[in-house]
Amino acid sequence: MPNKQPPPVLQAEGLTKRYGRRTALSGVDLSVPAGRVIGLVGPNGAGKSTLLHLACGLIEPTSGTLRVLGSAPAAGPSHLARVGFVAQDTPVYGSFTVADHLRMGAKLNPGWDGALAERRIAQAGLNPDQRAGGLSGGQRAQLALTIAAAKRPDLLIFDEPAAALDPLARTGFLRNLLEFVAELGAAAVLSSHLLGDIERVCDHLVVLCASRVQLAGDVRDVLAAHRRLVAPRGALARPPAGIEVIWSEGAGEHDTAVVRGDAVPPAPFKAEPVSLEDILLAYMTRASGTTGEGTR
Repeated sequence: MPNKQPPPVLQAEGLTKRYGRRTALSGVDLSVPAGRVIGLVGPNGAGKSTLLHLACGLIEPTSGTLRVLGSAPAAGPSHLARVGFVAQDTPVYGSFTVADHLRMGAKLNPGWDGALAERRIAQAGLNPDQRAGGLSGGQRAQLALTIAAAKRPDLLIFDEPAAALDPLARTGFLRNLLEFVAELGAAAVLSSHLLGDIERVCDHLVVLCASRVQLAGDVRDVLAAHRRLVAPRGALARPPAGIEVIWSEGAGEHDTAVVRGDAVPPAPFKAEPVSLEDILLAYMTRASGTTGEGTR
């Protein structure tokens, strides 16, 4: 018999979350396969934090459903142990030492891997007797990452964890994130508006903008499905059959567009490769023209 495929890491159907009259997520349908490092991309206020808080069971949806690793979010102690979460600003307890954080992690998590935690703390150059309030931003991020990973979860969730870090600290954080994913055999969701970070470490993308998913898929499939088209001014008003214009602009005598589709464009259209960053910006630019009820 063939091996049974693991359930999707995240699976949403009609997922909606409102805060009073404001809509943070609207009718989100999403299925993210297991074994991926997922980049959750979107501008500030796109609803990324709301989606992750729903996935962690910190809030409940207004309507629709969301399943995480095949179960309802925070379905019980065993399910909670399968998810490690690092919130924005990598919060730690300022009056606790690094060693205090590890002892607390051991008490709260039955599957705590003390050897892993101590090894990673040493590799990060953290003094176990140092109070967290005296750590740099990069050191706090390394501590929070270690605590989340030492649970040995099946899924690590990061909500803008490196946005406030300087480039060197951010590079170190992302490198260690990938090392943890490989060591644990875990999936990871990394929320960020920093497209360079997403491009560096993620192999699956979810673009969230204007409360909705604009694009989702493995990076290689996204790159293969999109191109840049250059054409005489006005020609893109009627694109070739089988080609969807995501975004376009005119300059001089030519129009340039980011398009999706497998059709081979005839002359006078000229097709060129397009970068992942340009694809993401095209979808977010298109979505930003949509009037919504407000996001968070």
